[in-house]
Amino acid sequence: MRFKIDLWLKLSLVNLFLVALLGALMRYKIGFDFPWLIQKHLLHSHSHFAFSGWISHTLMVLMIYYLKNKAKGVVSFPKYTKLIIANLVCSYGMLVFFILQGYGAWSITFSTLSVIVSYIFSYVFYRDLKKSPSESSKKWFQGALFFYVISSFGTFFLAYTIASGNFQYNLYLASIYFYLHFQYNGWFFFACTGLFLDFIKLNSRHSKLFNYAFWLFFISTIVTFLLSVLWLKIPQWLYIITVIFAVVQFLVWIAMFIMVQKKRELLRVKPLFLWRILKFTAFCVTLKFIFQLLSVIPSLNQFVFGIRTIVIAYLHLVLLTIITPFLLYYIYSQRLLPLDKWIKNGLILFYIAILLNELVLAIQGISAFGYVLIPKVNEALFGISFILFSSIGWIVYKTVLKKADPNI
Repeated sequence: MRFKIDLWLKLSLVNLFLVALLGALMRYKIGFDFPWLIQKHLLHSHSHFAFSGWISHTLMVLMIYYLKNKAKGVVSFPKYTKLIIANLVCSYGMLVFFILQGYGAWSITFSTLSVIVSYIFSYVFYRDLKKSPSESSKKWFQGALFFYVISSFGTFFLAYTIASGNFQYNLYLASIYFYLHFQYNGWFFFACTGLFLDFIKLNSRHSKLFNYAFWLFFISTIVTFLLSVLWLKIPQWLYIITVIFAVVQFLVWIAMFIMVQKKRELLRVKPLFLWRILKFTAFCVTLKFIFQLLSVIPSLNQFVFGIRTIVIAYLHLVLLTIITPFLLYYIYSQRLLPLDKWIKNGLILFYIAILLNELVLAIQGISAFGYVLIPKVNEALFGISFILFSSIGWIVYKTVLKKADPNI
């Protein structure tokens, strides 16, 4: 069974389209009447499928592609095709049954099976990764797998508290933030960093510096989870340690950014709009760490985490302006999928919609500080979400259903 990376990445685009479609349906239901769908069910389907069907699926495929290039002849790949299929079955199961029943027997079953698949993938990939050459990427992938596994502990603890009848709202929120933190800042970020470091071909001196950066990032990612739960009134000494590692993480990111600047000629891939997308992504990563630093202020942290629109804006900042643009940049800069002028225009429109979405969410979040109601904001967000799913739908059409024109 041959590993067909183009097939799996085309499915990634289809899955991203489905994520955007669910997002548009949610926005429509907020502003208009849609009696056949339950908003909470749509939200669960949207979030679970975004994590599993779009990002985790794409990261798995790209990491397997990395391993295929580094350990060809010493690693057997048919098992990875089976794992990808298993993850997709679980993802589509969650997509459908969360819409139909919310947290019900079938949706929980597919969700649990998805976690089991992630464990198997992490074990198999970690074992095979040992057979590849020693590179900076290798360590970051190992860290990504670690966080991929432990992020699931949050969902299991949540299920335990509900099943035991000992439900507490603070523990409920802490469990959700545990899962989100180690998915966003662990599994997603570390895997993307591993792909990026392989892309820029570090020399031995830079490779050594990035190995130091890895350990500082690894430890600080564990500690800075506490920034998500400062409202639990953690001890003063633990708060001080958290602040220190938040500062360390920011400084390490700046150092990594400066080192990567020396490789910018390699990153100026054609067409140049991909290079601009990467710069935009790096800017958003810097914003993310600045916001994380600001969250060490206890009063601000408690206020921000109490406003749903701000939390949503931050989650979309990571998902829509960092992870998704980087994955698309990597796929098209590596020519893993065809790129022509029509797909390019679709990608540009998609990124414009992302920027507009973050801008409106930011305005909505800031207005919440002064308890100011922004008129027609839900209609604006629906319009933007319509552009998002339409543009990615166009890209899917040109990529999957028609052969792209290579003349760009």
